[in-house]
Amino acid sequence: MHVKKGDTVIVIAGNDKGSTGAVVEVQRDRNRVIVEGVNIRTKHEKPTQQNPQGDRVEREFPIHASNVQLLDPQTGKGTRKRPSA
Repeated sequence: MHVKKGDTVIVIAGNDKGSTGAVVEVQRDRNRVIVEGVNIRTKHEKPTQQNPQGDRVEREFPIHASNVQLLDPQTGKGTRKRPSA
């Protein structure tokens, strides 16, 4: 996997193309990543005793790892190489 948790990435394909964010979670078995503020979906939660009404919660859902690139801090564009710290 070319990204890891905490990396800043840019989305290069899909509905959120061009948006940036930090990687929150990496799902290596599914080859997917969850990026902060990207791919927001509305999830309906069932009513429970603590929340009898139920709820609609906006969450970040995973996107395929091939649709993100590491963000180069100097240029602000995606890069294929890991930036040296």
